[in-house]
Amino acid sequence: MAKKMTLFSAFTLIACAAICFYLNSNARSHADHLDPQFYSRSCPRVQQIVRANVSKAVAKEVRMGASLVRLHFHDCFVKGCDASILLDDTNSLIGEKRSRPNRDSARGFEVVDDIKSSVEKECNQTVSCADILALAARDSVVLAGGPSWEVPLGRRDSRSASLGDSNYNIPAPNNTFHTILNKFEFQGLDIIDLVALSGSHTIGSARCVSFRQSLYNQSAGIPKLDESHAAHLRARCPKSGGDENLFPLDFVTPRTFDNSYFKNLLSSKGLLSSDRALVSKNGVSMELVKIYAESNELFFQQFAKSMVKMGNISPLTGLSGEIRKNCRERNA
Repeated sequence: MAKKMTLFSAFTLIACAAICFYLNSNARSHADHLDPQFYSRSCPRVQQIVRANVSKAVAKEVRMGASLVRLHFHDCFVKGCDASILLDDTNSLIGEKRSRPNRDSARGFEVVDDIKSSVEKECNQTVSCADILALAARDSVVLAGGPSWEVPLGRRDSRSASLGDSNYNIPAPNNTFHTILNKFEFQGLDIIDLVALSGSHTIGSARCVSFRQSLYNQSAGIPKLDESHAAHLRARCPKSGGDENLFPLDFVTPRTFDNSYFKNLLSSKGLLSSDRALVSKNGVSMELVKIYAESNELFFQQFAKSMVKMGNISPLTGLSGEIRKNCRERNA
């Protein structure tokens, strides 16, 4: 009990310090416009429908859960959580799927299509693709053993996309710690959100191209990988080739949502240099990593809060945007 109270006190002090020094006063979050009960009358079964489809998709391919979480994350960091990432290119619109962070990595579009189709049969043109994506991300975490949370709903879908913002705003594996923190702060998120949301990597994976440079050419100031772990990685990720090989970002309990990702970081076994930077570039992030590595409960609590906060970035509400019939294209 005393240990738990110590962790809680440390977490509170760090959280207060982080908020005082890092919270962006120009946050673009509008949580008051959204409501977990938004579809209680217009489409009361929507959450059950989304959950059933996500469960089926993950049972077919376990990696799909991480892909749906990533889709929601990448969507929110561009123009806000408005399903712009789902739009295909047309003669009059350049989508975001070919941006550097999304090309060859963004997956799960067919799953969203299936969910939308099922929802449309139940409630025609009522539930937005943006809300479907937010619910699918939550259910993916829960199915992997992670925390649940009430998803505020009522987002509408964008009629535009931004390839440029997708290239620039989404944090990348080779970004420096300060660059990633700046990208979070631009969205109204803080360092606590950065560390907690990085914990989603516990069910993620990466290809060689995402970490080869740091595997063979260690950047100054970034903690080196544990040598035995690095040797194992080099065997399947040579200096050239092997890009088709996938590596779990959490090698202890891959596909299970827990705090072992943070334990990996403390044992110098974080795969991405951007992950290892959490324990080398900032004292607050280092302390948060230690707290989450020690307490799965505190990690789950903050992850849920940060997912709600991220999901409330610049939503379209009211008469803004539209409710798409097809998540891949704007309504006529």
